[in-house]
Amino acid sequence: MVASIALPRLMRVGAGASRLLPEVLGQLGLSRPFIVTDPYLAGTGQAAGLAERLAAAGITAEVFSDTVPDPTVASVDAALAALRAGQHDCVVGFGGGSPMDTAKAVAVLAAHGGPMQRYKAPHNQDAPGLPIVAIPTTAGTGSEATRFTIVTDAATDEKMLCIGLAYLPVAALVDYELTLTKPKRLTADTGIDALTHAIEAYVSRRSNLFSDGLALQAMKLIAPNLRRVWTDPGDRAAREAMMLGATQAGIAFSNASVALVHGMSRPIGAHFHVAHGLSNAMLLPAVTAFSTPAATGRYAACARAMGVARDGEDDRAAAAALVRELEALNDDLDVPSPRDYGLDAARWEALIPTMAAQALASGSPGNNPLVPGAAEIEALYRRVWAG
Repeated sequence: MVASIALPRLMRVGAGASRLLPEVLGQLGLSRPFIVTDPYLAGTGQAAGLAERLAAAGITAEVFSDTVPDPTVASVDAALAALRAGQHDCVVGFGGGSPMDTAKAVAVLAAHGGPMQRYKAPHNQDAPGLPIVAIPTTAGTGSEATRFTIVTDAATDEKMLCIGLAYLPVAALVDYELTLTKPKRLTADTGIDALTHAIEAYVSRRSNLFSDGLALQAMKLIAPNLRRVWTDPGDRAAREAMMLGATQAGIAFSNASVALVHGMSRPIGAHFHVAHGLSNAMLLPAVTAFSTPAATGRYAACARAMGVARDGEDDRAAAAALVRELEALNDDLDVPSPRDYGLDAARWEALIPTMAAQALASGSPGNNPLVPGAAEIEALYRRVWAG
């Protein structure tokens, strides 16, 4: 089998990488960037600082900061209108997953038109839009290196997965110093998101030798450092490891795909507005326990990479240790169950068939080692309710 591998054309990784934006735009022949960010980064002055650095290099940029968590069709359309009001030749996504996802969607719509709904999977958008430069400020989504974006259709409460090379940034500036001020809850949720990407990429039915190496390396970086950044947000070495691990996990799943956890996670975010990393964390132990019988050796390799099982240990024992570690990680990082998070029990139960159907429609469960039917997904939603 020939693996199809796609990567950003340029990557700058390390402390201060974000300050190289003028240089990178010059290398790419781009000069009129449209910066997509969020209200927090605008309020702290970081977005303005990015624009000022560009201005000092003779590059005029416009900043759009009205993105929302879990971008919607309406919020993407607002960003698109702002872009079209100027003369821009590229889009810079500056922030966490939501600004980067918004930037990706805008870049495609600017070139090909809407509505956004026509781009959802199984549609594959390889024809390029405007060039995208990504500058992540969280160690989690890996969106700076993926060919995916997610936009919520508020009319149907569906998180639409959009796939294709058009969403792959041409450049990524991966600067761990941007994560040093992130609060504990965001650090935990994005960190577990990155760990989920690595695990699912490795066990995916679409995994390959290229993605496997990156997924295992990401687990080796994330597993020993996630609790460290939770305990001490200023731990620079741990922050650096988390940032690199998140990017490697992003590259891995972009080239192998995610699986059942993500398929089930997106509907929780759409219907209940739970942060994506947090909904992944709620699901990860139970879905892993469900899936291990179909890929015991693969899950055992994850356990060994994460340092929770010894080389040579029996695969079934190692896979069981992985499930226990994921449960312990949730306990240590104060991950609540859906019930403890305060979600409405009756609404959760009523929406289970819809969420299961939406999970299956995304295609992600089909990549799982053990491919579930609707009834099995519904049972898993009921299982994770109380943790």
